[in-house]
Amino acid sequence: MGMTLAERILATAAGKDEVVAGEFVVADIGLALLHDIFAAQVFDMLGEVGVDRIFDPDKTVVVIDHLVPAPSAEAAALHQRIRQHVTRLGIKSFYDAGEGICHQLLPERGHVRPGMLIVGTDSHTTTYGALGAGGTGIGTSDMVYALATGRLWFRVPETIRFELSGDLEQGVTWKDVILHLAGRFGADAAQYRAMEFGGPAVKNADMSSRLTVSNMAVEMGAKFGLFAADEITDRYLRDRGGEGTESFTPDSDANYEAVHEVLLSGLPPQVAMPHEVDRVGSVVDVEGIAIDQAFIGSCTNGRIEDLRAAAEVLQGRHIASGVRLLVVPASRAVLKEALDSGVLATLVDAGASVLAPGCGPCFGGHGGLLGPGERCIGTHNRNFIGRMGSADAEIYLGSPATVAASALAGSIADPRHLEVSNV
Repeated sequence: MGMTLAERILATAAGKDEVVAGEFVVADIGLALLHDIFAAQVFDMLGEVGVDRIFDPDKTVVVIDHLVPAPSAEAAALHQRIRQHVTRLGIKSFYDAGEGICHQLLPERGHVRPGMLIVGTDSHTTTYGALGAGGTGIGTSDMVYALATGRLWFRVPETIRFELSGDLEQGVTWKDVILHLAGRFGADAAQYRAMEFGGPAVKNADMSSRLTVSNMAVEMGAKFGLFAADEITDRYLRDRGGEGTESFTPDSDANYEAVHEVLLSGLPPQVAMPHEVDRVGSVVDVEGIAIDQAFIGSCTNGRIEDLRAAAEVLQGRHIASGVRLLVVPASRAVLKEALDSGVLATLVDAGASVLAPGCGPCFGGHGGLLGPGERCIGTHNRNFIGRMGSADAEIYLGSPATVAASALAGSIADPRHLEVSNV
């Protein structure tokens, strides 16, 4: 019987010829990811249960990215503890504060390959499905077990297939696509299911776009958000100095819980409205709503392609009076490329404030928090109450182009109304 991508990944990790949806398996972990919000706690818990080593230091990655730079003495002390644990456990893949966001660094630095099973102490670990890897978030106690044994149990998820066709119009991006899917199908449409993205349209989705879509699959409840590995995957891996890959696809006779056909032609820019990611409509529906802050960054849309898209809108223009524009590159490498290419200069000339690579504004940790009654539109992945500071603030989500256009207007704006320049 044919298998979906999720089934193929879990069958391999469990050492089985095949698995079926609903089956429980014990699978080998290909890679374990921890970041600074939970790493120290997990390592402390390992010690509390008498474990003084981890299953494989070479299959463990630790990133300090949420509290960067350390915004308090407590955060600095937490970082110290993490560094001590990393040294004690012999973990070589450690990215200290300022290197970037975990979900950018792992693909960028070659840790992710098609077919891998990856667990992380962050819900957006689904990001790695862009490369055909099974990435999923787990809790601290599960991570303690995974680090101690190198294994973890999984229920093989049912898979929902999204057949995407058509061409995106000018000014519309794959961030708009995943927002549209969330709005059309709902935040619980893929609860403990795998989302598999295919169809002729995905051939036009570069890796940055795929990372965005897989990242936000979890906003629809997904366990995995998967693209097949193809020529685009192969090129991405080779461009970063790694080995290429053969195609990694679902079987032609795979069994899906549902198959949804989605036409992308004619799709307008999308905006998620407070306070739910699936409360989505056309930018036209919310155009003109005043904003106080615009944010371009996060593990969803902080890559060079995103910064360039914003710069093309902002080129030769300046943000509206009374608006704060925050730009947070997803990694040091993205920051350097933005510097070398002139993209960063364009953003700064337009009035942007550039923060250190990290997660700060996205999760309301520090940097760019909102006060009561303030309104922000950003490229991040969540707009829940209190996400960026005050519970009385409002958060809208859109593409980098939509956010940049809104910063110029001082209110939510349609990027299709602006001429853009190549940067």
